[in-house]
Amino acid sequence: MIPCPSAPTYIIAYDISDDRQRTRLAKMLLDYGDRIQHSVFEADLSDREAATILTDAEPFIGPTDSLRLYALCASCEDRVRSLGRTGPCDASDLLVV
Repeated sequence: MIPCPSAPTYIIAYDISDDRQRTRLAKMLLDYGDRIQHSVFEADLSDREAATILTDAEPFIGPTDSLRLYALCASCEDRVRSLGRTGPCDASDLLVV
């Protein structure tokens, strides 16, 4: 992996079956970045912050769950394409079942 010159933007995605653990992880991730979809966050993170997230999230991840952090360097970030709402979700965008 080629290191980025500044803190890259990370896409953080998770799939957690337990409602309580999923909620706890989401609250933790709000300290680092913005929720852009129900289980997806964007965050500008240093390598240390990315490692901290993985360490701190470990108790929330069960044997069938997953958490992924994808780093986007500047050249990749410029090629991100999207449709629909841009920017972070707010509380009115979320539905908890």
